[in-house]
Amino acid sequence: MFKSQISRDEVRSAIEDKLCAHFGVTSRDASDAQVFQASAIVIREIMSRLMAFGETKKSDREVHYLSMEFLMGRSLMKNAFNLGISEALTGALADLGRNAADIFEAENDAGLGNGGLGRLAACYMDSMASLGIPATGYSICYELGIFRQKIVDGKQTEVADDWRTAAESWLVARNDEAVEVRFGGHIVPHWDSFGHYYAEHVGYSTVTAVPRDMLIAGYKGDEINTLRLWDARSTTALDMYLFSEGEYVKSLEQRTMSEVITKVLYPADDHIQGKQLRLKQQYFFVSATAQSIIKKHLERYGDIRSFALHHVIQINDTHPTLVIPELMRIMMDEHGLGWDEAWSIVTKAVAYTNHTVMSEALEKWPQELIQTLLPRVWEILCEINRRWCEYLISQFGKSEKVGRCLIIQDDGVHMANLCLAACFKVNGVSALHGEILQKDLFADVCTLRPERFTYVTNGIDHRRWLAQINPRLSELVCETLGSEAYLTQPSELQKFAQFADDGTVRDRVNEIKLLNKADFAKFIYKNDGFVLNTEAILDVQVKRLHEYKRQLLCAMLISRLQNMLHDNPNMPFTPRSFVFAAKAAAGYRTAKRIIELLCSLANDVNNDPVCKGKLQVCFMENYRVSAAEALMPASQVSEQISTAGKEASGTGNMKLMLNGAVTIGTLDGANVEMFGQLGEKNMFLFGLHADEVTALRSSGYDPRKYVECDAELKAVLDRFSRGFADGKSYSDLVSGLLYNGDAYMLIADFRDYVNTHDRLYGVISDKNELARLSIVNTAKAGVFAADRAVAEYAEDIWKIKL
Repeated sequence: MFKSQISRDEVRSAIEDKLCAHFGVTSRDASDAQVFQASAIVIREIMSRLMAFGETKKSDREVHYLSMEFLMGRSLMKNAFNLGISEALTGALADLGRNAADIFEAENDAGLGNGGLGRLAACYMDSMASLGIPATGYSICYELGIFRQKIVDGKQTEVADDWRTAAESWLVARNDEAVEVRFGGHIVPHWDSFGHYYAEHVGYSTVTAVPRDMLIAGYKGDEINTLRLWDARSTTALDMYLFSEGEYVKSLEQRTMSEVITKVLYPADDHIQGKQLRLKQQYFFVSATAQSIIKKHLERYGDIRSFALHHVIQINDTHPTLVIPELMRIMMDEHGLGWDEAWSIVTKAVAYTNHTVMSEALEKWPQELIQTLLPRVWEILCEINRRWCEYLISQFGKSEKVGRCLIIQDDGVHMANLCLAACFKVNGVSALHGEILQKDLFADVCTLRPERFTYVTNGIDHRRWLAQINPRLSELVCETLGSEAYLTQPSELQKFAQFADDGTVRDRVNEIKLLNKADFAKFIYKNDGFVLNTEAILDVQVKRLHEYKRQLLCAMLISRLQNMLHDNPNMPFTPRSFVFAAKAAAGYRTAKRIIELLCSLANDVNNDPVCKGKLQVCFMENYRVSAAEALMPASQVSEQISTAGKEASGTGNMKLMLNGAVTIGTLDGANVEMFGQLGEKNMFLFGLHADEVTALRSSGYDPRKYVECDAELKAVLDRFSRGFADGKSYSDLVSGLLYNGDAYMLIADFRDYVNTHDRLYGVISDKNELARLSIVNTAKAGVFAADRAVAEYAEDIWKIKL
C-alpha cells in the first residue's frame, strides 16, 4: 500500500494551480518546461507533507552519507514511481493535452556527478529511504555540474552544464540553517594555567554555506530522507566603496571568489589554482556538514559526548576525509573536549568506503596548500600524524612500513592513510576489491587491525534500472512470476530463470529487446544523428573514460573486424553495432585522445562500403543518466573489459546484466561475483587474472614480442599509426602501448579477447540462445540490488536494525 493516495484529477488540478501561482499562465499557454516545473513542485509538496505529517521514524541512530557526487539523473518520473502516482501523473498530463514523455524530457539531468561513484550514492539514497533507514546525504550544490560533452571535429569539448531549471524545482533553500566556513588566516596559540592549549584563528576569510535540500522518497513513500547540498555564498554581496569609485568588476571580486567554490564538479587540477579550488570545495563541504550534524545532535540530545551513539558518518571515497579533523576541531575548539575524548568519539563515528585499488589515484594534498588554506586543520593533522606514527613504530619498529602508512610524508597529506588511522571500518566494494585492499594496498595496517576491514559489493536501484526504464521486461517478469514481489524483494528475480527454456517467453524477450532497440534508435538519432541498425546486435561499452577501462582495446577489436571484412567480404558475419559513451576528465589528455580515436574509427567504419549492414560504430555524445536509461534496455552485449585488478567494482555491468545483456569481460571488480552467479555458460570471460597481471609485469613484460607473433594485432596497430579516413594518426597511443610498457596490458590480452568475442558471437547468432542468455542474466541480477548492499551496510557497519 502506497502512503500517498492521490487521484489523476487531483494531480491535474494541483498542476494547474501551480502554473497559475508560480508562472501566471494557464495549462493551455504554458510551455513544456513550465509544466515540468509545476509537476515537480506538486511532487515535492507531496513529499514535504509526507515528511511533516507521516510516520517518519525517530531513530536513535542516523546515517550521514558524504559524497562529492550524487548522480541523481531526472527526478520527476522516479519520485512519481516511488510515491505510486506514476499513472495519476501521466493521466493528468494527458488531460492537460501534454505527452508525458515530452514533459519528462524537459527535465535536465541533475548535474551533481560524473560516473559510478555518484550513481552509486544516488542508488543508496533510494534504498536507504525504501528500507526505512533515517539517512541524510550531503554534497555540494554544483551550479554547473561536471560538464556537458560536445564532440567538435571528433574531439571532446567541455561546455557548462546548466541544470538550474531542474534545481529550482526540487531544491529548497534552508537559509536559517546556513553556517560559516573559514579559510586562510593564522593560528594564535594560547595556554592556560593548567597547561591546556587553545587555538585562536585570526585573519581568516569567511564563506557562507547555505543548505539546499532535495527530498528523497523511498519506494511506497514509507520514508522521506533528505539530500542536503551546500551552496557557497559570499558574506559580502558587494564592496560599495569600490563600486562607488567605478571599480565595478573589482567590487564583485570577493563574491566571485566565494561562489566559485560551488560552480563546477571536479575543476581541472593540473595547475595550482585548480588544486586550491578542489581543496576549498572539499573543506567547504565537510565543514558545513560537520557543523550541521553537530548542531542538530545538540538540539536533540544536548550532550556532545553521546555523538557516536547516535550518528554514523559514511565517507564515500577519500574526498570527504577532512571531516575527521574538522569534527576534532569543532569538538575541541567549540565544545571544550580534550584530545583523547574527541578522538574517541570521532573514531567511533566515521567509516570509509574505498573506491580504487590504484595507489596513484588515492588523494594526496600538497602540505603547503593545507597549511595556508586550513591552518587549524593542519595543526590537528600534525597531531594525528604524530600519534599515528608513535603507534606504528610501537607495532613495526623502525620499518619502512611506518613511512608507507604515515599521513604526512614527502610534503604531502595522504587522505587514505588518514582514513586508516581514524575510521572504525574500511570497506571495499566487491569481493576481489576487498581482498586487494587487505592483502596489497592496505596490507600493513590490515595486519594490525584486521577486524576493521570488510567489503560490501556495490548494488544498483533495481526499481529504477528495470521497472522504471524497461517496463516491457518488468511486466513480463511480473507476469511470469505472478506478482510484483521483486520490486521489494529483488531475490525473487531468481525465479525468472525457470523460464529460460520456455519458447514463448524467449520469443517475448526477443520481441521486447527489438522494441527497446527501436526506442533507443530514436534517442540516438536525436542525440547524435546516428541511424542505428536495429537488426544488428547492440554491443556497448559505456562508462567513464580511463585507460584501465580499456575502451582502446575494444577499438582494436573493431579495427580487426573491419580488416577481416576487407580480407573476406563474403565471410559469415553476425551484424553488430558498437556504441561507446564516456566523458574524459577535462585535464586527462590520453583519455581525450582515445575519444578522438573512437570518433575517427566510427567515421571510417560507417563510411566504409564493405562494412555497410554489417558493422557500425557510434560514440554517443554527452553520456548521462537519462542516456543510460535509454540505452540499457536495448543493449545485448556488455563490454566489461578492464585490466584485472584495477576496477574496484563497477555498477554499469550490473545494470546491463539486469536488462538482459550478455557480458564479455575480465575477472575484475564485481565481474568476479557476476561470474559466480552466471557460470561459464552464461558469461564470457577472457584475459589475465589479477595475480597473473602482477606476475607478468614482474617477469619483464615486453608487449612488442606479442605483436611480432600476431599478424592481426600488428595490422591493427599499423592502421592506428597510419590513421583513418580523416587523416589523423594515433601513433602516440600506439607508442604508449609498445614502448611505454602497455601499463594496462591491452597487448597481452588482445588475442584472448578477440577469440572470446568470436566465440560469443558464434553463440548469440542463435536468437533462441541469445534470449536464453538474456533471461538468465536478468534472473541472476537480483543479488546486485542496492537494497541488499544497503542492508549489509546497516547490519555490518552502521549497526542499524531494519
